[in-house]
Amino acid sequence: MAMIGIVPEELKEENYEFWKVCVKSYLVGQGLWDVVSREATSAEEDTPEWQKKNAQALHAIQLACGSRAYSKYKKNTHVSAKFAWDHLAEMRPSASHDTEVTPDHGLRGEIPGVNEHLRHENLYNAVEDGDIELVKEIFKNNPNAGRAIVTPHRDTALHVAILSGNIKIALELVKQMTPEDLEIANEFGATPLSLTAITESTKLAKAMVQKNRTLVTIKKGNTDESSLPVIVASMYGRKKMVRYLYSRTPKELFDPTRGMEGVLLLNNLITADLFDIASMLLNRFPQLGVTHDHHGNYALHKLSHKPSAFASGSEFPFWKHWIYRCVRIHSPWDVQTQKSDPSNGSDHEIDIDQSSNEEELISHPTLLHQLGWFLLRSLVPDIKHLHEKKLVNDEASKLLSCIFKEMRNMNRSQLEKMEIDKALHGAIKHGIVEFVVELLKYNPEFIWRKDKRGRSIFSHAIILRQEKIFSLFYSLGTRKSIVASRHDIFHNNFLHLAAKLSPPAQLERVSGAALQMQRELQWYKEVERLVQPKYKDQLNENNWKPSTLFSEEHKDLAKEGEKWMKNTAGSSMIVGTLIAAVMFTTAFTIPGGTNDRSGLPIMLYTDRNTFMIFMISNGLSLFTSSTSVLMFLGILTARYAENDFLMSLPTKLIFGIACLFFSIVTMMVSFAAAMYLMLHKTLEWVSIPLIIFSTLPVLLFSALQFPLLLEMVFRTYGSTIFEKHKKLATSTKKSLR
Repeated sequence: MAMIGIVPEELKEENYEFWKVCVKSYLVGQGLWDVVSREATSAEEDTPEWQKKNAQALHAIQLACGSRAYSKYKKNTHVSAKFAWDHLAEMRPSASHDTEVTPDHGLRGEIPGVNEHLRHENLYNAVEDGDIELVKEIFKNNPNAGRAIVTPHRDTALHVAILSGNIKIALELVKQMTPEDLEIANEFGATPLSLTAITESTKLAKAMVQKNRTLVTIKKGNTDESSLPVIVASMYGRKKMVRYLYSRTPKELFDPTRGMEGVLLLNNLITADLFDIASMLLNRFPQLGVTHDHHGNYALHKLSHKPSAFASGSEFPFWKHWIYRCVRIHSPWDVQTQKSDPSNGSDHEIDIDQSSNEEELISHPTLLHQLGWFLLRSLVPDIKHLHEKKLVNDEASKLLSCIFKEMRNMNRSQLEKMEIDKALHGAIKHGIVEFVVELLKYNPEFIWRKDKRGRSIFSHAIILRQEKIFSLFYSLGTRKSIVASRHDIFHNNFLHLAAKLSPPAQLERVSGAALQMQRELQWYKEVERLVQPKYKDQLNENNWKPSTLFSEEHKDLAKEGEKWMKNTAGSSMIVGTLIAAVMFTTAFTIPGGTNDRSGLPIMLYTDRNTFMIFMISNGLSLFTSSTSVLMFLGILTARYAENDFLMSLPTKLIFGIACLFFSIVTMMVSFAAAMYLMLHKTLEWVSIPLIIFSTLPVLLFSALQFPLLLEMVFRTYGSTIFEKHKKLATSTKKSLR
């Protein structure tokens, strides 16, 4: 504040009177003294002008006293400016208080140690404005400007340049500053490199590290959760920055015996999908995989909630899936790991320019391979994305394998402490097959393990409706019967679990309540086929049979399925009826008329082929539309028993929609033939556009209804949800032995 700027030392008890004079002088200068010098009348207090001046005076007193001291006295009660002035002595700043002076509305102080930053305002403005010439001039006149505090948060000019995004200024400041200046931290404990780690400017980070290599070892903050620059970069998912800083950070800092830095970095790398670096880190310190961080999080828990990191969580169209399987992955980290690993007797470091280069990412050892990749990227735009996706999937699987390998010798109490059941449940919930496969590979006894509710891997797979994981059940051989005979603590067998309603996330994967009900019945029937016959009549602790439990759990879904079926059938029935009526009428209003003598159509003699197309398509449209109406009528009058949703109702809807589609197609063919018969000789330029436009209803119907029709056919007559995954179980069988 201007009125405090003349005080020669920090405000203490002995200079209170002089400080009070300064405050009064400022209030007088601002025209606010009348507010604090006398009691206002009630009429004056109600005027907007008086309230505004009272607020300004209060604000000035608060700035003079410091927010902390003022807030302690105010205690959230209404205080007038007159009352605050009369009790100024009680709010005065003293040696025991941290005086807070906020520069606002021209009230700025220059108290040494408190408002030091105001003495370097010109440097702050030059950095904010990006005036690089002025910055150079300031450093020329003051070589120690690099250490100057330029903000209330004790930021240096370099801090400000980085926070403002002025990388060019920041690079110039790094050149001007000494190595020691680069280690200065602000009041939050952040060094310039810690702030740079949040950006993607590896060029700036390189300039700092080349000047002072110890910067990578200085933590941000002074708490137990303080972080190295590489950890800060990983928190924000800055992949290029993480790769560079990891290559320059001494690896012994990540040793789990020395602190939490290693596990913090590992968990952040998993969250940011940087599995290649995570694998390198875990290969060096395998114990990190079974160590928790400050928040009790293990790497295994992070992986169990990242289905996108694994192939089982990636859903592609069939052609992309084919390309995905054919793509050869090649990671430069496979080679660079050997160069950068001190355990291999090498002190080389990874070059971020190489590791982040797109050409290097998918490079191959020969020129022929490079040419092949260039052509593939040109012809198939998604090839690069699929390569990167497969590379991430491969690295994540390697990471998972490394963690389970370390867990092999852990006892039951250690597994309980690690909350392995929680991680396993998360993996099953997200359908991460690789997680379960690797777990059973390193510890096959987990097929017998039960959680606190007495449920095994396959029990959870049934409840969570994860068919890929449940398909591993078929690889157990004779053990299937034993595993399927287990009950949970509520006396539920496998069939009781299958009778429960699917989680909403799984139901939403299927279109329409009727098909959702069908899928639920498919699950129930499949599990029913696997368990012993006596289990169908067993009671759980609530005295429910599996079939009764299924009906109770699915009664609302069955009602929704019935409503969906009737709405779909009713809407389609209207269209089918209209088509049948139009085609019936058209059959007796033949284009061109008939011969008065013979009664035969005239067009039969003039253009026989086209006329036959017209008649045949007209008849087919009439017959198929009538058939579709009967199918939809059968749906509307069905009894809607639970088992009807499995085959009967879907079959009727499939047949009805297929007939309706065929009737629309033949109706348009009939229309096109009629237009051709009547107009092709005289108005051919009109008939051709009309024939072309007649295809639009067919295309529109196909776009709207064909996806649903195909889904119903696939789910009703295609391979079951289990059979299509049995190949996975067969391929996994050898690894589980």
